[in-house]
Amino acid sequence: MADSSASLEPRLAAAEARIEQFAEANGRLAATNERLRRVIEGMAERHEAELAAERAERRRLELEVADLRRRVGMDSTNSSVAPSKEPIGAKEKRKAERRASSERVRSKERKPGGQPGHPGAGLARELEPDRSSSADPPAECSSCRGDLAGGEVLADGWAQVWDLLDPVLEKVEWVLPRRRCACCGKVTAAAVPGVRHAGPGLVSYGPRLHAAAVLLASEGNMPVERAAMVVDALLGVPVSAGFVARANERLAQGLRGAGFDEAMKAALRAEPVLCGDESPVNVLRRDLDEVTGTVLSGSPHLLVIRTPDPGLVWYGAIHSRSSEAIAGTEILTGWHGYLARDDYASWHQYDAGLAGVQLCCQHLIRALRAVLTLAPKVQKWAGRLIDLLREAGGLVVAARAAGRTRLDQKVIDRLRARYDRDVEVGRLTNMSRLWTDGKNHPGLVLAHRLAAKADQVWLFTTDFRIPWTNNPSEVRHEVARNKWIRRKEDRLIPVA
Repeated sequence: MADSSASLEPRLAAAEARIEQFAEANGRLAATNERLRRVIEGMAERHEAELAAERAERRRLELEVADLRRRVGMDSTNSSVAPSKEPIGAKEKRKAERRASSERVRSKERKPGGQPGHPGAGLARELEPDRSSSADPPAECSSCRGDLAGGEVLADGWAQVWDLLDPVLEKVEWVLPRRRCACCGKVTAAAVPGVRHAGPGLVSYGPRLHAAAVLLASEGNMPVERAAMVVDALLGVPVSAGFVARANERLAQGLRGAGFDEAMKAALRAEPVLCGDESPVNVLRRDLDEVTGTVLSGSPHLLVIRTPDPGLVWYGAIHSRSSEAIAGTEILTGWHGYLARDDYASWHQYDAGLAGVQLCCQHLIRALRAVLTLAPKVQKWAGRLIDLLREAGGLVVAARAAGRTRLDQKVIDRLRARYDRDVEVGRLTNMSRLWTDGKNHPGLVLAHRLAAKADQVWLFTTDFRIPWTNNPSEVRHEVARNKWIRRKEDRLIPVA
């Protein structure tokens, strides 16, 4: 009988050899699989890194686009950009947008013109006119055009016409007595009373034409050429543009010689409340350092300090809006009253010595509007604060009309509570919101500022002498904002 184990040995050996082959192949496959796994994981990591970089770049570009849109959209309604610096047509575009979005419907019962309670500015009949005159009787009916020759004669009516007499240029020749000094031999001629620039042998225009030139060129904000043309058209005197410029310069010299600048500063320092602002101006040449002769750094600005109500207004030309330039005017040196201003850092140097500071609420509204425009559905807190500041301004107007000097403390507390709540909402809304170059979101920056300076926002509710905006100062800038500041010996001088 054959041995079965002997016949199985070759088969077992073959099977074992085959198993070893499979094991070797399996090891090679496992090694290949491990290499492929590492390759795929590396590719996935690189892909994820690339996606993350692309997402970060996309986010950066989105933030940059949002910031650029914010900057491009800046105008006088949402930033400190002056209306004179806006593109042509920007104001008309805003008016058109307001008209298109307005839901106001004019009442059919409302009559055109001034409404009841409006003071008006109509003319009243003068009981003692300068002269009287009679018109010719009417020749035909104003209705049917019939002949009125045989019409019934009724009591006369009346009408008054107020007008100026024809201007007449009076040419007066003054005799100027002269005397020779017995001591030094110097010849001295008499002066024309009230006309210091009129000298011997000269023909000069008098004070009334000088006043007209100054009024048109300075207060009227006209170029000297156009002011000369208007003087000619209205008064019939063909003055030159050079005369208009000299008239303004003579007034400036007279004011300086009379100590007007120091007197104005002293009068302002005696006031309990002042408004201050600065605005860029166009100049022919930049200021030079008195020692080195080099061009001073910064952009030339016009500084204005004034009383909240019509009264005292002081202008000063500064080579920049730096703290040093503003302090160099010495206009607020030693003054300790209440100052209404914007939040520009150069004004902060006075805060410690002041009785209080009122931040311009119109500036704050513009800053809030800029944040609201970024994301109207997200930044609703900014819109609520705009409405709140306007509501507070209206309450102050009503309370002042009622004879009060401040808002009731309970009313102030309720306003402050709403203010604090929405400022905190603004902080939380923008705390994790990204912005360009890793900076804080403008909404977060504004919320922090509003929280830190809340007392300076609401000071106007506690003392009605303090205005809630700095608009009086900004309005006065318009007179000089678009003018070329004249220079003498390369130094800025105030325009008269």
